Amino acid sequence: MPKMKTKSGAKKRFTLTGTGKIKRRHAYKSHILTKKSTKRKRALAHFTTVAGTDMNNIRLCLGMK
Repeated sequence: MPKMKTKSGAKKRFTLTGTGKIKRRHAYKSHILTKKSTKRKRALAHFTTVAGTDMNNIRLCLGMK
């Protein structure tokens, strides 16, 4: 059986934390920033963790299962 390949788009977007959770960036931070408030843009700049419902799909894309 051949090796399972990592999806190249997923490896650019997600990273693992030390406890095994998956980190991701927030959406809506790339363009049309003039109408968004500074507070909103600052909050979107932080990383967050992936929801539990998406965890298995992303793990498959990262070649972890």
